[in-house]
This record gives sequence, structure tokens and C-alpha cells, in this order.
Amino acid sequence: MSPEGSVDPGSDSPDGADKAQTSADDGDQNQRPKKKQRSFWKELPILIGIALVLALLIKTFLVQAFSIPSESMQNTLQKGDRVLVDKLTPWFGSEPERGEVVVFHDPAKWLEGEPVIEPNALQRVLGWIGLMPSAEEKDLIKRVVGVAGDTVECDGTGPLKVNGKALEEESYVYAGNTPCTVDDGGQFKVKVPKGKIWVMGDHRQNSLDSRYHQNDKNKGMVPVSQVVGRAIVVAWPPTHWSTLPVPDTFDQNLTAAAPGALGLAGAVPLVLWRRRRLITADTTRVSGTGTAG
Repeated sequence: MSPEGSVDPGSDSPDGADKAQTSADDGDQNQRPKKKQRSFWKELPILIGIALVLALLIKTFLVQAFSIPSESMQNTLQKGDRVLVDKLTPWFGSEPERGEVVVFHDPAKWLEGEPVIEPNALQRVLGWIGLMPSAEEKDLIKRVVGVAGDTVECDGTGPLKVNGKALEEESYVYAGNTPCTVDDGGQFKVKVPKGKIWVMGDHRQNSLDSRYHQNDKNKGMVPVSQVVGRAIVVAWPPTHWSTLPVPDTFDQNLTAAAPGALGLAGAVPLVLWRRRRLITADTTRVSGTGTAG
């Protein structure tokens, strides 16, 4: 018999129960088959699949790489440069603005007759998912000069004017070029309609831009719906890396004055002049009446 007040060690004691439960748990863990870790080579296809899906989503909705095929945007962009184009902001209703460098789909066979490079199978796949520029897409890259409502004009060798205001373009127009060219198409005065933009290359003497397509269905304009996005950075080669900001000359107030505002501005002096004449006439009449009495 155990002494009174003492506890007999056994399965009924708290410590005994814990030890028994621990032993049971250890036994269960030993009996359960260990989960075999998936090998790296089995996980690799899954990782590649996820990467491809992400790349495709990025290309479709966020950013896409494009290759510069010509010298029309020198010296801002060199032939062979790779630029990254922002495709996100147009999804939120943003439209191209003056001074931006934009990529757009061929609006009216501007590239007709241009040689097309046939990509190999790997280039097709990488171009499709956006890991390299697509060689099959017929796209162009130019600078936006005029937007809806703007009047853009060139007279002689320049300067280029937007709504009657001259642009100082020395910072981006190709060295040695004049802002305007004295040739067929180089002299113009156009008004940009709603939903369109007027674009020009920075290499003015080597760019078949809006100036030289005024006989097409869009009269040289580019529909906003054809704009892929704004080029934001030169990503390749590393030695050419740079951002593509809007030049300072486009910071001036280039907005076209509305016809109603112009009419109001012209009417104010006329109203004041008529009011002054009426006051003068009334004064003369009163003075004359007093003198006669």
C-alpha cells in the first residue's frame, strides 16, 4: 500500500499520460511514409511555364520591347536600339501627348515595300511572349508633334510651329538638319482632327513620317487607336541606355485657343468702344440742352 498522500506513478498520472502520448506520436510519425521532395528537373517545366505566362501578361498589358529598324529617329534613337514601351497607361484612357516618342501600328501601308526579316522558330517564340522584339509586327516609332485640335505648320526651313508658336528643337533634331524641309511634303499647314496625332522623326531629312503620307486615307495622321504605347527607355545596348523624356520646348502653352474664346476676346474691345461712344454722346446732348435753355 502506498503511503497516504503519495501518488503512485502509472498511466493515470499526468506525467505518465504525456509520456504515453509522446510515444504514440513518435510511433505514428515513424509509421507514416516521408513525403518525397520533388526533384529540380521535375519542377523546372512548371517554373518555365509560370515564367512564360508572366512574360506574356507583361507584354500584353505592361511593357514590350521593340527594335529600332532605321535611322529616322537619330540621334535620339540609333538603328538596332531596343526600347521598352509602356502599354499600361493607354488601358486607363491616357492618350499620346506632344513631345512623346510613341510606337504605333502601320496606319495606312507606310511600310509597304519595306524588306521584312524572316525570323527563325526561336525568334518567333521569344517575340510572341515579349522577351525580344517581334520581327513580324509592322510598327513604327516617331515623335508626337500635334494632337487633336492643333495646327501644325512648316514654312521654309522652319521653325516648326504648333498653334502659331515656334518649337526650339535643337535638343533632339538630328545635328545638321533643319526643322522643316523645302520639298514636296516638307511644306505644310494641317489641323489635327479628333482621335488622331501628327508625328515626325527627329532625323527630319531622313524620316518618311506624317509629312509624306498626306495623300493616304488618314491624310498623314495616325489614329490614336493604332498607338501601342509610349517609348520610355532605351534598354539595349547598355552603352545607349537612357530615358526618353518630353523635351522642354513642349512645356510651353501650345494649346489652341477655342473659337468661342477668340470671339469673346474680340467682342470685349468692341463693346467697350460702343459703350464709350454712347457715354460721350449723352454727355454732349446734356451739355447742349443746358446751353440752349
